[in-house]
Amino acid sequence: MIGRLRGTLLEKQPPWLVVDVAGVGYELEASMTTLVALPAPGESVSLHTHLIVRDDAHLLYGFAREQERALFRALIRVNGVGPKLALGILSGMDEAAFRRCVLDDDVKSLTRLPGVGKKTAERLIIEMRDRFPHWEPGDDALADLAGGARSADARHDPLADAEAALVSLGYKPAEAAKMLVGLEGEGSTEAIIKAALSRRMAG
Repeated sequence: MIGRLRGTLLEKQPPWLVVDVAGVGYELEASMTTLVALPAPGESVSLHTHLIVRDDAHLLYGFAREQERALFRALIRVNGVGPKLALGILSGMDEAAFRRCVLDDDVKSLTRLPGVGKKTAERLIIEMRDRFPHWEPGDDALADLAGGARSADARHDPLADAEAALVSLGYKPAEAAKMLVGLEGEGSTEAIIKAALSRRMAG
């Protein structure tokens, strides 16, 4: 099991990133919360990781915070929740916000996340009450991370990259395009995605 990586960030194309560790490039998938927290390519990073082994692939997921990885691991144990849906949930809200939804029976907020219908939201609330990792609720990580976002590679179209990333999280193309209306001036891909997700969760 690969539990942690420390190296140089080579590429960051949401939801994917590549980290060079002693000459070996590890490709990881990450939530938008983690991607916003990362520095620009070329700088050093340290990520908590989770490896999933399938018949056709070894999939590595990266997390900026140990609590985010703990929640990811708890989510994928819920019936009907796979890694893609778990990343979609973590991209739409941080651990503290998800904890509040579970404790407050907030089905409505959960159904705003990609791939989460009413039945899935209700299942998440019921199962996660017992499985929820035991940590103290903190401040909203998405708000804290906003000041740490770095500029994306200028060779890419941030708006197009943001739309592709939202689709990869489970939003339908038309829905993703609608979420991005009016966000052309937000700057980097990560900033655009964060703004779109924040607006979506605000209803």
